[in-house]
Amino acid sequence: MHPIVIENVSKAFRRRAMQNPLRALARRCRKRDAAAGRAEPFWALRDVSFTAAAGEALGIIGPNGAGKSTLLKIIAGILRPQQGAVRLASRATALIELGAGFHGELTGRENILLNARILGMSRRDTRRKFDDIVAFAEIGEFLDTPVKRYSNGMFARLGFAIAIHVEPRILLVDEVLSVGDRAFRAKCMERMNELLRAGATVVFVSHDVDAVQRFCQRTLVLDAGRAAFLGPGAAAVRAYFDACQAAGASAARRTADLATFDQVRVAEV
Repeated sequence: MHPIVIENVSKAFRRRAMQNPLRALARRCRKRDAAAGRAEPFWALRDVSFTAAAGEALGIIGPNGAGKSTLLKIIAGILRPQQGAVRLASRATALIELGAGFHGELTGRENILLNARILGMSRRDTRRKFDDIVAFAEIGEFLDTPVKRYSNGMFARLGFAIAIHVEPRILLVDEVLSVGDRAFRAKCMERMNELLRAGATVVFVSHDVDAVQRFCQRTLVLDAGRAAFLGPGAAAVRAYFDACQAAGASAARRTADLATFDQVRVAEV
């Protein structure tokens, strides 16, 4: 069995119906707001399927709003799909949101102890690896400072250091490394490569297509919630840029005929 199996996964959210702003204003002025208040489903993902093998780094790229973070949250178990199935061979360790799982009032030391336990590390292993985690995160002089005073880069370093020392069999990474400096990103990439050589599976979401091509054996391109391409990096990047270009053209068409407020004069209310 593959460590990650995703079958026909779909996820919808509710949103207010999109409508012309002038018509919405007219309805409100006339107190006929029933239609404006209706919610309609927004499908963030539709029928997405793929597998990821042991020792494989799978990239996920796509335009903003394509569903990348939603997909990772479903794999991590944070969100539940309306349709489809997610099967994992082991628990997934997720680095999805900066500072997720940290308590702002606790120190770096206290958050290491707490977070490592949450991620499944035993108390004995946490004590044994504690100094290595601190050294990897490069937060030694701030170890006993409340993490609410940490910079974004410090959050990212500490979160990654804890997650990587759990030695996960499935690691999910979503853009959190983008706030670190180049040297730290290189160190993280090398550590993830060590995980891959040990047979772990990494799902890597990033807008840095060069990093995705270098690190990932295959890449999934999402476009408007659907799987547009799955394959080698260079071909995936071409599909990604095609999707971005199409998304930009679509947005331009949707807004071209909308009146703006500098074109409107309210004569009477």
